[in-house]
Amino acid sequence: MMTAPLWLDAITFDENGLAPAIAQDEQTGAILMVAWMNAEALRETVATGRAVYWSRSRRRLWRKGEESGHVQIVHEIRLDCDGDVILLKVRQEGGIACHTGRQSCFFRRLDGIGDTASWAVTDPVLKDPEQIYK
Repeated sequence: MMTAPLWLDAITFDENGLAPAIAQDEQTGAILMVAWMNAEALRETVATGRAVYWSRSRRRLWRKGEESGHVQIVHEIRLDCDGDVILLKVRQEGGIACHTGRQSCFFRRLDGIGDTASWAVTDPVLKDPEQIYK
């Protein structure tokens, strides 16, 4: 049986064994996406230098870019003050992190105030998802 490295003990995973992970562009600081990691995903990320997440919908490890080719090369890993949120500073291969074909999953901005506020799409589709996921 493999023992967990000491650094893993600093992370507080939720009742499902998961912690949120933020992927941030290491050069621009742009937030690219938020996903989930379990201990296995984090250990593989550290071992390979490529971002690995836990897919809650597929219930398995998700190696970012395994279908699209848009892998994330990890340059730095940080842990928040409570030990329950992971920050990955990455280089996004291909410049597309979102399954919608955009650079970032955060491509909508709330404009206005109160009940008249609405979501505005701010970032263009860089590549049609139909071409990415064949």
